Amino acid sequence: MSSKPEQKETHQANGAVLPIVDCLTSPDRGQLVEPSDFLGPDGDGVEVVVLESRANAKGVREEDALLENGSQSNESDDTSTDRGPEPASPLKETSFSIGLQVLFPFLLAGFGTVAAGMVLDIVQHWDVFKYVTEVFILVPALLGLKGNLEMTLASRLSTAANIGQMDTPKELWRMITGNMALIQVQATVVGFLASIAAVIFGWIPDGHFSIDHAVLLCASSVATAFIASLVLGMIMIGVIIGSRKMGINPDNVATPIAASLGDLITLALLSGISWGLYKELESKAYVNPLVCAFFIALLPIWIIIAKKNAATREVLYSGWEPVIIAMAISSVGGLILDRTVSDPNFAGMAVFTPVINGVGGNLVAVQASRISTYLHMSGMPGESSETAPRKCPSPCSTFFSSDVNSRSARVLFLLVVPGHLVFLYTISSMQGGHTTLTLIFIVFYMTAALLQVLILLYIADWMVHWMWGRDLDPDNFSIPYLTALGDLIGTGLLALSFHVLWLIGDRDSDVGD
Repeated sequence: MSSKPEQKETHQANGAVLPIVDCLTSPDRGQLVEPSDFLGPDGDGVEVVVLESRANAKGVREEDALLENGSQSNESDDTSTDRGPEPASPLKETSFSIGLQVLFPFLLAGFGTVAAGMVLDIVQHWDVFKYVTEVFILVPALLGLKGNLEMTLASRLSTAANIGQMDTPKELWRMITGNMALIQVQATVVGFLASIAAVIFGWIPDGHFSIDHAVLLCASSVATAFIASLVLGMIMIGVIIGSRKMGINPDNVATPIAASLGDLITLALLSGISWGLYKELESKAYVNPLVCAFFIALLPIWIIIAKKNAATREVLYSGWEPVIIAMAISSVGGLILDRTVSDPNFAGMAVFTPVINGVGGNLVAVQASRISTYLHMSGMPGESSETAPRKCPSPCSTFFSSDVNSRSARVLFLLVVPGHLVFLYTISSMQGGHTTLTLIFIVFYMTAALLQVLILLYIADWMVHWMWGRDLDPDNFSIPYLTALGDLIGTGLLALSFHVLWLIGDRDSDVGD
């Protein structure tokens, strides 16, 4: 074998075969022996087999990319290993840089949820919401679905961008077409299932069933999910491509923007479509079934496109469990919302529900996406690694350790109170809702918001690592569960806060108005 540096052997599963010239001149390894010890009779270099675990083979070059205080390697022309093109490090960040990058999209996402809350506060008095109250059950389910699909899309694309899978136009186009087709399939199917869940949850307490209302819910849900997926998917792709070109970590900005725009656009579409179809219910009853049939008939087209793409084929077959279970969890939150806002004593809860659920979902999605990217840079799902513990972490390791993910959890948790204060003030200044912001109301609301985010960040730390250790890609599986739990926990804690305020007689807050 020639000793020229440009001739290299690729890494094997548990070791590397390197020319001795490279081994001795690599900056990643110390000079262990003299070069003369490894020269053959004719002066040519001989091969040396360096045995090392997969984790150790990657550890030296990835430590700099993942740890805040690691020194960044500047030997870009190192030829000791066949690394291929290495993407820019997305996680070499301080607490300040994390907070700075997250702050703007977080506020944008928060104002999006405030706008969604204001819309819900207005449309709850429309006839379709009064006489087809199951639409309230659809609200968290569809908002959660859009959050799940769009934030999962954003997380997948962010990870792909960070690990160099979208660097060429061909790779970029393949990722775009496959993922857009995939979310159309998921949105149509889960939107249909969400309408069935709304019908069931609405029928069980009252024992009343209307076929016209059931078809209306199906048409509204499927049409809303499809259109919102198309619009938001294109926006997300633009955000991720733009953030990479600007040198910003897509994990920090893509998921909050997806959630903020998703809530507002989805709720506006649901309200408008359901209102329009409700108006046609008496004179043109055939419109609702036609709308359902049209969007369902498009399913085979999206399935064929998604199956042709290797990046989305696996998710097409295995990615249904999390979004369907998440939809069911969010529907329970929708049932709580339906039963709460239907009581005139708690009508003011409607404007705050998208805000508390959206903020919690945004923050935990950022954390889950960051942890997933961190793990992807150290290997593949299912690989044993020091970065992927299988045991349930302690709260101290989640929030108070020195690693970058714990640091980001602290930053995200500290954004809760100032963020919600800004959003509450915005709602109050716009005269939204039926609740005056008294001190006791703010205390109860902040307690619910802090407890929600605290629980979600801890669950995210455990769930992402747990899924990783079981050969499941967290980008596809963790975010749907986490955002659905955020909807359920947020709605439940907010409803509990309103009930307690009403019981203790906080009349100054006008909870019962």
